[in-house]
Amino acid sequence: MDKIWLVIKREYLSRVQKKSFLLATILTPLIFPAIMGLFLWIALDEPEESALKIIEVVDENNMFFIESSDEYAFSFSNSSFEEGKKLIQSQERHGFLFIPKIDLSKPNGIVYYAEKSPSMNLISYLEASLKRRIEEQRLYQAGLDPEVIAAYRTKVNIQTVNLDIKGNETISDSTVNYAIGFLSGILIYIFIFVYGNQIMQGVIEEKSSRIIEILVSSLKPFQLMMGKIIGIGAVGLTQFLIWIILISSVSFVVMGYFGMQMPQQQAMELANPEFSQNFEDEPGLQEILMVLGSINFIKLTLTFIFYFLGGYLLYGAFFAAIGAAVDAPSEAQQFMLPITIPLLIAYMGLFIFVLNDPNSNVSFWLSVIPFTSPIAMMGRASYGIPLFDLILSMSLLILGFLFSTWVAGKIYRIGIMITGSKVNYKTIWKWLKTG
Repeated sequence: MDKIWLVIKREYLSRVQKKSFLLATILTPLIFPAIMGLFLWIALDEPEESALKIIEVVDENNMFFIESSDEYAFSFSNSSFEEGKKLIQSQERHGFLFIPKIDLSKPNGIVYYAEKSPSMNLISYLEASLKRRIEEQRLYQAGLDPEVIAAYRTKVNIQTVNLDIKGNETISDSTVNYAIGFLSGILIYIFIFVYGNQIMQGVIEEKSSRIIEILVSSLKPFQLMMGKIIGIGAVGLTQFLIWIILISSVSFVVMGYFGMQMPQQQAMELANPEFSQNFEDEPGLQEILMVLGSINFIKLTLTFIFYFLGGYLLYGAFFAAIGAAVDAPSEAQQFMLPITIPLLIAYMGLFIFVLNDPNSNVSFWLSVIPFTSPIAMMGRASYGIPLFDLILSMSLLILGFLFSTWVAGKIYRIGIMITGSKVNYKTIWKWLKTG
């Protein structure tokens, strides 16, 4: 165990003390808050007296009216089609909307002209305004009063509550759960690939430089493999924890500078009746903050760390075995397929099955099979995982790690000392059958 600890210490310190590690660790989490702050600054720094963008509207039906917004003003005239286009060419108008004589049942032929491609928000706003007016006219022609129909339209908002067997109620929201599952699952997927490749590259470099022969003379290959896997994993965990602290701190400062609050602060204020009255007019925001306040972030974080490390250790052993079996990174590509396929299955399953229905049979099996559970289970974590599913998944992941370590250890023990010869799947199979 002492020798494994020495390897862990060597792998950890040799990477943490590098300038590249420090730069990547500090600069990477600063990029996102910096970009957010830059765009907020640009948006808030725009002059308030900035002129509205005027859009000329020629309506041959004399029926449509589009309400101006904070950014766009609509000018209605009896200009001709050609005159409207000339306003664009002379840059007198930001845009030109031409509405020809149309059949209300098939409103075709409406065209928007502009010097530059319009934003999706503008086109959506125009389409919604015209659609609403056309519907009103069709209802009126059918003898129905649009205002009466509008008065009877009711918006329904269903609040979801999780009820356990003890009668405890927890407010949930599929959008918030989806976002948390998406982010945590993708982080694990990226982490496994990035740091798994670092293990493989490190083994290949030591093997090609003949340093490995000196290391193997003083400790067993299995000890070397385990020390390298755990040491690099500790580097990744350290980097990840630093990112969380830096991103949270910088985001807090940036949002505070612009007079905004972090969701956690808003959730805490919402729990106070004195502050919650401020959100009575915004039920959507109130519900989201209540959902965030009801999530057990401690349990979610502990679950993430377990699958974060479990998935890395499971695949890290295979990455180390591939590095030991080849002499150059180009040769490793042929052996990456068995590792890539289950990770891609977990990645696609996360979007197709798990996040859409975390309680389906497919989601269950994806979250308990060791090769897919690190990514799939995090997709289910924010929705609430049955205790049986969680214990089964964790147990199988531990067994999967032990199995992958045993398989990789047999390949590593032989492959680490073999250089200059082409290795294929048949050769690896022989190594596995060797006692």
